[in-house]
Amino acid sequence: MILDFERLPILETERLRLEPLTAGDGADLFPIMGDPEVMAYWDIPEIDDPDVVAQIVQGQVDGMADGRAIYWIIRTLGGREFVGSCDLSEIDRWHRRAEVGFMLGRDAWGQGYALEAMRTVLAFAATNGLRKLTARTHLGNRRSETLLERLGFTEEGLLRGHILKDGERRDCRVFGLLL
Repeated sequence: MILDFERLPILETERLRLEPLTAGDGADLFPIMGDPEVMAYWDIPEIDDPDVVAQIVQGQVDGMADGRAIYWIIRTLGGREFVGSCDLSEIDRWHRRAEVGFMLGRDAWGQGYALEAMRTVLAFAATNGLRKLTARTHLGNRRSETLLERLGFTEEGLLRGHILKDGERRDCRVFGLLL
């Protein structure tokens, strides 16, 4: 079986709970998507309008309804504090592959939350029939590259000028993992 979209999964780790994204989660995402340091290595600049974040979230919720992705909100188990988000997107059932992504608020950096959440997402992907995962980073995003390497991803290539951000072309690295 490759991913049952009738029942979107809630995943738990030792310290975290990953819950499927809902339209109401834009309020939690807005502060981190408005943080220039968090968004420095994202495809889009920081967002200063909560309505724009709400539109992005709605698009992601629609993508889940169509079976193209699963987006999770990450919260701590104990205090249910918002940490960030992660996802399986670009799901290709035929080729049994998907792309992974993650975004954490600065307060959560350096605590191992991204590693913990992504290990659970990778295990979920493997047990649900996916056999290849990819991830993309902007050149210079050493934190994300190190995390991907710790998860077993290897660099597969460079996409030159792949993203246009702030009026300039940016290169991206592509990482892959066979499950």
